[in-house]
Amino acid sequence: MPRFSQMLKVAIVIVTFNSAAVLGDCLMSIDNAASDIELVDVIIADNSSTDDTLEVARATRAVKSRVVQVGRNGGYAAGINAGLRALESAPPDAVMVINPDCQLLPHSLRTLADALAIGGHGIVAPKLVNPDGSLQPTLRRQPTVCGALTEALVGGRLASRLRMGELIFEGAAHTSPSKVSWVTGAALMISWPALMDLGPWDESFLLYSEETEFLFRAADRGWSTWYEPSAVAMHVGGDSGTSPGLAALLTVNKVELYARRHGRASTAAYRSAVLLGESLRACTGRQTARASVRALLQPSTRIHSLAELR
Repeated sequence: MPRFSQMLKVAIVIVTFNSAAVLGDCLMSIDNAASDIELVDVIIADNSSTDDTLEVARATRAVKSRVVQVGRNGGYAAGINAGLRALESAPPDAVMVINPDCQLLPHSLRTLADALAIGGHGIVAPKLVNPDGSLQPTLRRQPTVCGALTEALVGGRLASRLRMGELIFEGAAHTSPSKVSWVTGAALMISWPALMDLGPWDESFLLYSEETEFLFRAADRGWSTWYEPSAVAMHVGGDSGTSPGLAALLTVNKVELYARRHGRASTAAYRSAVLLGESLRACTGRQTARASVRALLQPSTRIHSLAELR
């Protein structure tokens, strides 16, 4: 894979949808984090926000940014693709794709850029922390039938300790830089050659699993994902843990992604394992699990627009 000079030209793409409450802090953090890199562009790709997102973008003077309208509420991948198209006339060496509810800590951009340049990786991800400074687990294992079944029966944390669960909860695993299978997509620095080689992000997922699909596709084509814990981003986090609609979309999309990469028998087993886990949690009264069960049992009810979720 291509190697870069030490100082990369970095652009940033922020995908927004009704993000007024968090966008200002995100932009201010970029200004603080960009003091030791060559930041060439900041794109705000907006998914037809109906709140004050655009006003916040215009009013925030901490870092110069420009707004690109997606033209519809097309989801995270559509926003990324719109942002990348806006960069094609003067492409950077690398693009930092970041959620508006993330804040970059000082020197994080330079640390990620150095890891991308020196290591020759296609993608580099930072350590994520919660607003209180505690670790937000981001490392993942490949999804498997055995892993999904173990998570269904004993829960994600115990499954992780057994080295079976998809999400790796253990803090020790998040202390060392390493090549990883995949990570949370809230903040990713991606080389421009990798982006051009891989093509557009898959917009069919709308929200959730689009970053997983992209990282898996990157690995298929020889672009590794590197985890760099010395770069840190604070991530407020999404609503999938509290919103039944978003939880259902997350669950259905991860099964859909598995189906695209595996045969019918394996997919049926994986779907059954996920359904078992959600059904057991639904029995405890968890509304997000009940919504996930309904979505898995009635594929025709799959949500096609964010407007139906918010």
